[in-house]
Amino acid sequence: MPHDVSLIATIAAGFGLAMVFGLIASRLNMPPLVGYLLAGIVVGPFTPGFVADVGLAGQLAEIGVMLLMFGVGLHFSLKDLLAVKRIAVPGAIVQIAVATLLGMGVSLLWDWPLGGAIVFGLCLSVASTVVLLRALEARGLLRSINGQIAVGWLVVEDLAMVMVLVLLPALAGLLQAADGQAVPIASAGEIWTTVGITLAKVTAFIVLMLVVGRRVLPKLLWWVSRTGSQELFTLAVVSTAVGVAFGAAELFDVSFALGAFFAGMMMRESEFSHRAADESLPLRDAFAVLFFVSVGMLFDPTVIWSQPLKLLAVVAIIFVGKTVAAVALVLAFNYPLNTALTVGASLAQIGEFSFILASLGVGLGLMPVEGQSLVLAGALISIALNPAAFSLAEPLRAWVLARSPLARRLELRDDPLAELPMSTDHRLLNGQVVLVGYGRVGRRIAEALHARGLPFVVAEQNRERVDALRRDGIAAVSGDAGTPEVLIQAHIARAAMLVVAIPDTVNVRKMVEVARTLNPAIEVVLRTHSEEEAELLRRESLGEVFLGEHELARGMAAHILSRVAAPTHHHRP
Repeated sequence: MPHDVSLIATIAAGFGLAMVFGLIASRLNMPPLVGYLLAGIVVGPFTPGFVADVGLAGQLAEIGVMLLMFGVGLHFSLKDLLAVKRIAVPGAIVQIAVATLLGMGVSLLWDWPLGGAIVFGLCLSVASTVVLLRALEARGLLRSINGQIAVGWLVVEDLAMVMVLVLLPALAGLLQAADGQAVPIASAGEIWTTVGITLAKVTAFIVLMLVVGRRVLPKLLWWVSRTGSQELFTLAVVSTAVGVAFGAAELFDVSFALGAFFAGMMMRESEFSHRAADESLPLRDAFAVLFFVSVGMLFDPTVIWSQPLKLLAVVAIIFVGKTVAAVALVLAFNYPLNTALTVGASLAQIGEFSFILASLGVGLGLMPVEGQSLVLAGALISIALNPAAFSLAEPLRAWVLARSPLARRLELRDDPLAELPMSTDHRLLNGQVVLVGYGRVGRRIAEALHARGLPFVVAEQNRERVDALRRDGIAAVSGDAGTPEVLIQAHIARAAMLVVAIPDTVNVRKMVEVARTLNPAIEVVLRTHSEEEAELLRRESLGEVFLGEHELARGMAAHILSRVAAPTHHHRP
């Protein structure tokens, strides 16, 4: 055949084998992504038979990363990111430092040079955003507060790695000189100039997206939607995700993933954001598969039997060291054990930034090629084991609570945000609305209730948000509204209505069951994003269900006001 079909062959082999091995993995009760990784090994250069184009597979995988991060941005507003900054920023920085020191420690024991040890430690310190998002989506945790903390944590890690990738070439000479090599060393002025330029570029990109992107991208969707063409709408979504990501990388030296993430966050301001997420979902899933296939293609299986002890140390750092450090940090910030375990499981793997950093370290002569093989092997094993870490989180929590008095004390420790202050006006705790969630929808409902002088109590998992509400004089409690303790603190037994303003289809049944057990006469109002979920909730008679976001907030508020403000309601004094 005269045409070059390497791209078609790579896609056909990648998708075909991923489907076969993914199906086998699923039948064996294993995550399908294990099959995708095995498919990559089969078509990779280190196994006999057909060898796919590694370069093309890597570029296709980058498209998957762009679309996936764009989709996350569509569901993750800037306020959500800022709301978890108090734990995400220090947590990510400290965790990177701990993992880097662990990696440096073992590599120095192997007599590696200092520069190689630093690069190796950094490779083990940063988790894969793609793997995390797939795990959170599969468990319905992406929009939960635990999911927001984990995503915010990894966004901070990504920003830190962008800085590392830009600074490492400038510092390479200094690190090589420290190892006794005769190389030219960059002056302190050159290093600070590089740091300043990098910070200026990242800042310029963020400002551009906040000032220009926040206005232009939502209008773009509105203009395209007026044509009535579904193909044009899908094209607008995909071209925006890929175009902004590519432009961010070329003009501002920001990673593709981070550029696409900010593009999604800015487009979230559009009323068509949920449609945009739905339109890009098939492409996101398809290219995400190619990401895992491309990871498998880079894996050299010989490292398993040639360096078993070193590989065991690498996996231990990724799967145990990082997890323990993250769990300890989250607990230190006074978050509950389930949040700590979710964040810990989220970080128990490494991915795309690790590959890029390892390749750069080898190219600069800082890290031996053996280190790159160990990083790739550690990534493959940790990605395959990561779903098990999430599955073990809840059983581990129950096991620890049953056997550890310290864990029980931590779970029951005094938390000033977990209960209403004694000074709370008792008029707010009789016939009130218990409002679960204070995001975009919850905030609008609260404003409508406040404008009419109707009492309400907010139940919110985001501690920073609860703290801000209390400073504004709004009654709020911190915690999971699916637990009786939180609803009791919100005085659900004397409430007129329970309003679930978060699209949490996993825990909503538990919330309603607890609320009706404590208050059989309570009315319930729910929100959801899809007709299927809405129909299921209605069939189960869980409450009044509303769809959408902007229209949903107005509709929910009007319904709540009409019901709660009714003078004949038996809960009103």
